[in-house]
Order: sequence, then C-alpha cells, then structure tokens
Amino acid sequence: MNGDPVQSEGTTAGVGTVTMYADGGSRGNPGPAGYGSVVFDRDGAVLAERAASVGRATNNVAEYSGLIAGLEAARDLGARRVDVRMDSKLVVEQMSGRWQVKHPDMKPLARKASGLVAGFDTVTFTWVPRAQNSHADRLANEAMDATRDGGTWTEPGRAPAPAPLVEDGLFGPDGTVGEDGPDPAAALPDPHPSGATQVIVVRHGETVWGAQGRFVGRKEVPLSARGEAQAAALAQRLRKHAPAVVLSSPLGRCRATAEAIATATGAPMLVEDALLDGKLGDWSGRRPGEIAEGWPAEFAVWRSDPDAAPPGGESFQEIRDRVSPLLGSLAEQYRGHTVVLVTHAATSKMLLTAAMDAPTRLAYRFRIDTASMSGITVEDDGDVVVWAVNETGHLS
Repeated sequence: MNGDPVQSEGTTAGVGTVTMYADGGSRGNPGPAGYGSVVFDRDGAVLAERAASVGRATNNVAEYSGLIAGLEAARDLGARRVDVRMDSKLVVEQMSGRWQVKHPDMKPLARKASGLVAGFDTVTFTWVPRAQNSHADRLANEAMDATRDGGTWTEPGRAPAPAPLVEDGLFGPDGTVGEDGPDPAAALPDPHPSGATQVIVVRHGETVWGAQGRFVGRKEVPLSARGEAQAAALAQRLRKHAPAVVLSSPLGRCRATAEAIATATGAPMLVEDALLDGKLGDWSGRRPGEIAEGWPAEFAVWRSDPDAAPPGGESFQEIRDRVSPLLGSLAEQYRGHTVVLVTHAATSKMLLTAAMDAPTRLAYRFRIDTASMSGITVEDDGDVVVWAVNETGHLS
C-alpha cells in the first residue's frame, strides 16, 4: 500500500522566496520507492517537509514525485520564488529545458511539475551533489522504511499533507505511471549484436566509520570529506571508459559515489540490490580489536573460513552466491558496452573470485581499497578475463 504524503510545517509568515530540496529513491529500480522534500526560508529554517512511498516505481518516478510534492508545499506556503535543488541531473536538466523528456511514461510527471512551476513568479533548478541533499534523502529513506515496516512516514504533532499523487491519476495502485503506460525504466542502451562487455568494479569512497576503523556492513554511514574527494577523482578517471550505465548498491555511500560517476560520465545510474554489502550482524560499527575481544573464536574462524558468518551476519560464500550471477546477466543485458558497478569491499572480492573461477578463500589475499577500481572483461563466448585489481592511481 502506498503511504500518504505527510507534511510538517513551521511558520509561514513573510514567505516569498524559498529553497526547496527534493530527492527520491527506489530499492530495485523498479522496486519499493519513496521521496522526500524539504522547504527552507532565507534563513535556513525548515518551513515544510514532505515524504511518502510511491509503491513500486523507478528512481526517476520517485525523483519527480519529490519535486512535485516539494513544489506543492512551496505553493501551499504562498511562496512566489523557488530555488529547487536536486541531485538528479536528469530531472534538473529536463525541467530546465536543456534535455528533452523522451520517455513517454515520464511525460505526465514532467507536465505535472511544469504546471506547478507555472504558478510561481520564478523557479530555478540547480544540481547539487548528493551530500548537499542529505535532508531530503533522509526523508525519502524514512518513507521507504516506514512502508517496509507496515506503516507510513509521520512527523509527530504535524498535520497530514494533501492527497497522494495516486489520486491525481499519475500513478496506479502499485506505484506505476497510470495514464500513459507501465512503470518507466531508465533510458538504457540496447545490447550490441556481439562484442565483449567490460565490467568495472569500484568500491565506494571512504566513510566516516571507515576513517575510524569501524566495520560498516549494511548500516547507513555517509562518506567522509576524504571519501567525497575520492569519489570525485574516481569519477574523472572513469570518464575515458565511457560507461553505458552505472549500477549501484542501494546504500547511501555507494549511491553518492555512483552519482559522482554518473554526473562526470553522463551515464544513467540505477540501483542493483545484489550489490549490497554483506551483513555483519553484531559486528557492525565495531573495530576489529573490539570484535576480537568480544568474539575471539568466531572472529578467528571468520578471517580464514569463507563459510563462516558473523553473529547474525552473512558469510563470504553467501555473498558470492548472491553476486556471481551478475556477470552473466550483465554480459547479456549490456553486451558490447562498459558497465560500472559501485559496491563494497567484500562484494568486490566475491565478484573477482567468481570471475577467476577461483576458490572463495582466495578473497582473503585481495586488498580492495576505497574508491579503487578493478576490471573484468566478459567475451562473447563467455570467457572471462580479469585485467585490473584494486587500481588506485587516480587517488595519488
């Protein structure tokens, strides 16, 4: 069930010019999706927040939904001038008129947003890095989490927002675009009739916990300032490879890195659940020394046995079983193109051992640094060649 968009609002006195941030996300693309929007006054005070699930939808649908909800919030506040800031280059460029809205299923969303824009004196659109859009991103994730847990996003003591977009006829009951066809997909390249597929596996930039020597696992931990710089350097390095698509783990540290790459290369960015980090269970957030002290036997086994898992976690072998099918499916779906995978250390190691058809325990001999890149070629006949491991020259 879709969640009703919920709004929280502060004072509206004297509203004329506002800044609005919007974001959307999809866990699967298409998959469970949601958006978040926040409106600030000139002094940086929050005037309104909106967030909701949009059911099963693509990332682009969620991004446009966040824009529409944010513009409606600004309208309801009586704003006349709106500075829209988003980390979706697609939406910013399309709404600025520099890119055409080519996909027929995206057109009703763009029309809805354009109709709202026409009601203001001035609306500007600015692309911002993901790190600057963290408030709206948090709201979008809270909305998706709430729906996953059987509820809806709520802000204590706040009034409900206007009716959801599903009642406007833009979305069907499952979150797909209603009047003009099925759930839209990103503009992806068709596979070539033949040719080798290049798969570039990159690890996300350094995180705040990583800088502290802590295990992260599936916790949401942002990039550090160093990690953001690493992602930017990696993105510039990948420009010459001209990727056709960037696939990212759903976790924010990977998505931030992937967005930097997508922006630098012009490639579309999609979320791929199979690229998720391994589950570390009780060890998430802890340093190796703490784990060795608290779980000496389990930690010792885990460091040498790929079938061993942390308490409540996932073994290396389980990670490999999850990611191994990717190479074949990518070679079929993107034959002849270059694909960038933005993922995690353990996942990268398992992709490499699978590509080498090597024992999983070989992963213990690999080092995968933050913002590193490894390269794999999948030939037409299915032969696989690993041509780079943990390359970091772009970081020096």
